[in-house]
Amino acid sequence: MEASEFDEFYTASFRRLTGQVYAMIGDYDEATECVQEAFARAWAHRRKLDRAEYPEAWVRTTAYRLAVSRWRRRRRGERSPDRAVSAAVTVPAVDESHVALVAALKQLPEAQRQALVLHHIADLPVQQVAAEVGVPEGTIKARLSRGRAALAALLADETGLAGGGVSNA
Repeated sequence: MEASEFDEFYTASFRRLTGQVYAMIGDYDEATECVQEAFARAWAHRRKLDRAEYPEAWVRTTAYRLAVSRWRRRRRGERSPDRAVSAAVTVPAVDESHVALVAALKQLPEAQRQALVLHHIADLPVQQVAAEVGVPEGTIKARLSRGRAALAALLADETGLAGGGVSNA
């Protein structure tokens, strides 16, 4: 992959991938950093990306794995950065419905959350989600079904809708 092709790939995918990883992990700043790091690694492996059937999936998987690794390091007791000495970060305003969706997704089991994000937000077909996650298609279908049901209940509770109905608004 030449530099100009990589630049086009980056420009076309960065925001979409950041949104997808954000939906999976629930932290926008962390998602941005992980996607940036994943693209840096993709640049180092750009010859490999030429042969990859889905280079965007490679970057998304790398970013997600980076996020998981970072989370594990923090859980092991690494001191979090001192906010008093770090630069202030401004984040663009986010739609309230998006915030509610991410909050509801955070309450789902990780496997269901990942399947829902890859299928509905990344718009991947079930077979591609199964290949990316490394489980059978039937498992992904079950995770999607259970995840949608749980998500609908969580969002209905969040909006206070009687009878669990979902608004089209």
